[in-house]
Amino acid sequence: MLGILLLYFIGKSFYRLAEIYNKSKWTFAIVGIATYYAGTVVGALLIGPLIVYYASYSYITDMVYGLIGIPFGLLAWWGLYTYLKNDWSKSRKPKNHDILDEGLFDD
Repeated sequence: MLGILLLYFIGKSFYRLAEIYNKSKWTFAIVGIATYYAGTVVGALLIGPLIVYYASYSYITDMVYGLIGIPFGLLAWWGLYTYLKNDWSKSRKPKNHDILDEGLFDD
């Protein structure tokens, strides 16, 4: 149940960010959740073998691997969120009004 709440808030944060900067809301909500899962998997794959090598096999369960990956998933989510926020908040270059068709095809 807590995992569903976590996914909800991750998706909601990207949804709001995309809404503020007029981007595709649902696309970035899904990208945020996918980033969390990718960070979780990568973290578990990096740290898991080290734990298995140095710890007894009887203590390592699937739940432990899941708990190991959560901080990595949150770090991946936070990293992508701050990157997109900084990238989208940059102001565009000032337009050069000396060029006749400058801004003709801008949205």
